[in-house]
Amino acid sequence: MRETRTDVLVVGGGLGGVAAALTALRLGRRVVLTEESGWLGGQLTSQAVPPDEHPWIESRYASPSYRDLRRRIRDFYRRNLPLTKEAADDPLLNPGRGSVSPLCAEPAAAVTAIHEVLAPYLTAGRLTVLLHHAPVTVHGRGDSVEAVTLRASEGGEVTVAAAYVVDATELGDLLALGGVEHVVGAEGQDQTGEPHAPATANPLDQQAITWCFAVEHRPGEDHTVDPPASYEHWRTHVAPFWPGPQLSWTDVAPETLEPRHRPIFVGDSDADRSRDFWHYRRIVARTNYRRDSGWHSGRSSGQALVESDVTLVNWPQNDYWETPLLGADDADRERALRESRELSLSLLHWMQTSAPREDGGQGYPGLRLRPDITGTADGLAMRPYVRESRRIRAEFTVTELHVGVEAAGPDGPAQFDDSVGLGNYRIDLHPSTAGRTYVDIDSYPFQIPLGALVPVRVDNLLPANKNIGSTHITNGCYRLHPVEWAIGEAVGALAAYCLDGGRRPREVYAEPARRGDYQRLLADGLGIELAWPREIRTLSTSRRPPYPQLVE
Repeated sequence: MRETRTDVLVVGGGLGGVAAALTALRLGRRVVLTEESGWLGGQLTSQAVPPDEHPWIESRYASPSYRDLRRRIRDFYRRNLPLTKEAADDPLLNPGRGSVSPLCAEPAAAVTAIHEVLAPYLTAGRLTVLLHHAPVTVHGRGDSVEAVTLRASEGGEVTVAAAYVVDATELGDLLALGGVEHVVGAEGQDQTGEPHAPATANPLDQQAITWCFAVEHRPGEDHTVDPPASYEHWRTHVAPFWPGPQLSWTDVAPETLEPRHRPIFVGDSDADRSRDFWHYRRIVARTNYRRDSGWHSGRSSGQALVESDVTLVNWPQNDYWETPLLGADDADRERALRESRELSLSLLHWMQTSAPREDGGQGYPGLRLRPDITGTADGLAMRPYVRESRRIRAEFTVTELHVGVEAAGPDGPAQFDDSVGLGNYRIDLHPSTAGRTYVDIDSYPFQIPLGALVPVRVDNLLPANKNIGSTHITNGCYRLHPVEWAIGEAVGALAAYCLDGGRRPREVYAEPARRGDYQRLLADGLGIELAWPREIRTLSTSRRPPYPQLVE
């Protein structure tokens, strides 16, 4: 077994892990960053989910480093692809012109952008990246974590000792391996007082996962996949909170819980973006590209280089809620992963063969998987999209009472004097493994409190994903891409600050003078805004303007 030592070990290469590593590196620390899959970027890449963001994401109310990542993704297209002049000149280029985000792009573009921001530290030897490595053992002594052993997918193990360990895994794996106090599933109203929490705690009440996939549409061709073994189950099964079979264009509107009809295609123009699924998470828009396929050689063939849009399928129809990933045994977890994959393939087969078309026919056999987009052999994403993790028992826990519009009241959200970053999203919980339907709650723009990043006991392990001190309810707004990045950034800076001054995170949290020094590092050193202006923070998500808003 190999052994190595570093200043900061970041386990998990999602957006929070990348931000934590990058920030610690920028502040002069050596970092080892590990990732279970073959891509850094987590929900943005290996899980194939375009970013869910807020209206002010293009402004200073997103951190400079997150805006830099988004700029690099756009520049990837400007440098390498034959964009139309209109698209290339658009400072807010949306490569896929999807309606879910102002930046719907291919996962590989984000992977490239992430490697660009990390490249100087790789060249300098200050950063080591271990892909295809999963944690298997946490070595601790007393209230500290001393090292983590990771196993490579091709065999072999490495143990990394570090002064600070960051758990940026998708499921909070180090919390379980290291015996760190944590919560799984839903807290009860009797614990948190949250109006939308269940009456009592239920560890098996966890949000649905989704195994995303990428498809294009080639009319006149047949790319039908074989139905998986569970196809008949998904075609006929009706959940008690659902209006009909899951394989249907009829689902539930999260805000009203009323049935709604939303097919894959309504039309073929951007005017249809809000009415169908095709435009929702579209990541390749053929109208962004010049029609001349000889753009590079200078010779025109008259044939379009990009012949089809590509969209990512992450819809209610392939949300999997039958078996939880956490709190069950290994067999149940493996079954959940297998069945979620089969659900996605069942949805594809149903769309190809049986889905009602607007012209009265059935099926779209021209839907073709794009495994090159997801970087896999079968066309499904490398990893499932996980919405909920183990969560630390923290020095402070954010509840619905702090950020929910109804619960917090008309004066706006709680203001935290230990803020380390910002976020904004609805409290959006997908159907759960306990049989609860959507919990979709209006919320205010919020802050990330330092106390939610500090475990109650362990001194040198910090969370940088969906494993912070939130609840099952508030996880619904703290789990999105830019918030995960902001959490990781704060954690990377905290580790570096503590190493520089010989302090512990709990001391920084508890002592106003030290906390103020750390916040000045974030605000003045890294350019991170720590508070929303009043005119924004009192806007609920139902009243906020459409994105993007360029607020300076």
